[in-house]
Amino acid sequence: MVAYLEFEKPIAELQARIAELRSTADAGSLDIESEVSKLEAKSDKLLRDTYAKLTPWQKTQVARHPERPHFKDYVAGFISDFMPLAGDRAFADDQAIIGGLGRLGDRKVMVIGHEKGDDTASRIRHNFGMAKPEGYRKAIRLMELADRFGLPVVSLVDTSGAFPGIQAEERGQAEAIARSTEACLALGVPMVAAVVGEGGSGGAIAVAAANSVLMFEHAVYSVISPEGCASILWRTGDKAAEAAEAMKVTAADLQKLGVVDRVVAEPVGGAHRDPAAAIAALGAAIGEELDKLAAKKPTTLRAARRDKFLAIG
Repeated sequence: MVAYLEFEKPIAELQARIAELRSTADAGSLDIESEVSKLEAKSDKLLRDTYAKLTPWQKTQVARHPERPHFKDYVAGFISDFMPLAGDRAFADDQAIIGGLGRLGDRKVMVIGHEKGDDTASRIRHNFGMAKPEGYRKAIRLMELADRFGLPVVSLVDTSGAFPGIQAEERGQAEAIARSTEACLALGVPMVAAVVGEGGSGGAIAVAAANSVLMFEHAVYSVISPEGCASILWRTGDKAAEAAEAMKVTAADLQKLGVVDRVVAEPVGGAHRDPAAAIAALGAAIGEELDKLAAKKPTTLRAARRDKFLAIG
C-alpha cells in the first residue's frame, strides 16, 4: 500500500473509490469491471499529469518519501558479491554511511553511500542517514583503498545533511567533510555519484565530488533544506515552498546549472511506486557512465574533476 503525499490526495481518493468498488463486487455478484477500468484510467492519467508538473517543494516531498529505495536496496539490485567494510580505524563504525567491495556487472567497484533505514529501529541505527565524522573518515579509507587497487568508486547520496550534534563537532565534523571531499577530488580512478533522494549540504558533497554526477528525476540537491533556508530568511518554516523554488533544488534546474551531469528518469509516480524499475535504471546509468570513464588516465580524471567543480558558479 503506497503512502500518499499531501498533493496526491485526489489520486488517493480515486484509488480508495476503486478499492471500495472491488470490495462491493467481491461481496456480491455485481459486474463493475467497466466502471473500475474507467476509474483506473482516470487515476493513471491524474498520476501522470500530477508528476509531470511537480513544484520544487513537491519534488522535495517525493525525494523524502519513506518508501523510496535505500542504499541496501540498490546494492541488492545491481551490486553482486557485496562485501561490506566497516570502521574508520580511528574511532568507530558509523552506520549512516555504508561501503564495501562488489561487482557492477563484470566490473569490480567500491560502493559507498548513505543509508537512512526503513523502519524505526533501522532509522535509529543508521541515524536517519546523517553521518558523523567517523562516517566520512570511513568513506575516505574506502576511497583510498579503491585508489590503491585501481577500483572505480560508486557513491549513492541520500542524506538531509551531516549530523549536527555536539559530539560530531567535537570530533571534527567540518574537517572530516572537507577531507572526504578532498579524497574524492584526489582519486586516480573513475568516480560516479548518484543523488537518489535528498542531497543535503556538505554531508552530500563529501561523497559526491565525482567525475560524473547523476541525479534521479525527483531527487533534490541543495546547500540547505528548504525549511532551513526559510527559517533563516523569513524566520518561519512556512515559506519552505518559496525557498525550494528560489534555491533551484531539482534535477532539471541543477543540470542546467552544470551541477548535475545526467538526470535518471523515474517510474511514473516516483521511485517508490516501482522500486525495481528505478533500481534497474540507475544501475544501467551508472554502468554507462563508468564505461565512458574507464579508459581515462589518473591525471586526466583528476584534472576533469577539478575543472568541473571550479567551473560551477
